[in-house]
Amino acid sequence: MRTENGISKESTRAHLAVFSANVIFAVNFSVVKYVTPSLIRPFGLNVIRVLVTTILFWLLVFIEKPEKRIRSSDLPLFFLCAITGVAVNQLLFIKGLSMTYSTHAALLMLSTPIMITIVAFYFLSESLSIRRVSGLMLGICGAAILILGSRRTGSGTDVLNGNILVLLNAISYSFYFVLVKPLMKKYSPLQVIRWVFTLGALIVIPVGWNEFTSAPWTSYSGMDYAAIAFVVFGATFLAYLLNIYGLQHLKASSTGSYIYIQPVIATGIAMFWLNEPFTMIKAISALFIFTGVYLVNKRND
Repeated sequence: MRTENGISKESTRAHLAVFSANVIFAVNFSVVKYVTPSLIRPFGLNVIRVLVTTILFWLLVFIEKPEKRIRSSDLPLFFLCAITGVAVNQLLFIKGLSMTYSTHAALLMLSTPIMITIVAFYFLSESLSIRRVSGLMLGICGAAILILGSRRTGSGTDVLNGNILVLLNAISYSFYFVLVKPLMKKYSPLQVIRWVFTLGALIVIPVGWNEFTSAPWTSYSGMDYAAIAFVVFGATFLAYLLNIYGLQHLKASSTGSYIYIQPVIATGIAMFWLNEPFTMIKAISALFIFTGVYLVNKRND
């Protein structure tokens, strides 16, 4: 069904879903900073995040159409996706964000499309034009400026190490994005993400169990529980679900373009809520990274 402007209502809902998911992700940078490490240690937060999300994804089985049986030959690839897309990705992101600025993390996460291009070129032999290579170089320079400049900001070493962990998280997710494509063609997106989270939970839970059990759960305020709930339900389960819906009805390029709004919103929230400064180093690195991502993803005329 199409509207008067020729745009289907389904497409409009998909755009709204992806936009909402990216707004949630942007807000999540500051909320995670509120939650960890002051309320609960990073790996302990990951246990709640992954465990609750996995359970919720399995509950959706009851309202879905019958799914295909997972082939045993696809299990190794599912496990690789669980490592890169959930275990390493989630653990490094929360840990890194707890050590650095929200603004730094948001800008470094913007480098994900650049990393995906590099991984796709190396493993899938995708072509690289001069424009895309220029974009890659600009994006890498922007990330390097932000990371090296962190030696002079905040707590120095912690910010530097946090930035490195966030960048490694982006690299891990880039591998996941390439690895998961064949599975998305064989199975429904929701079935894939459910099994990826299930296998990932087998790694995340043992790693973060001690931090999870040592958290002072009885001493939290209503605001504390609300913040944790936002990270667990909003920024994980709901945001992933909205992105899945978007991917089913929009092109990958359209879905990916919304990542640009994350650092803008995240920076604004961090400045007013967390009093994070917006320095010249951040501005220069943002210019390099934004330009690099634009050149990498720009379509040929």
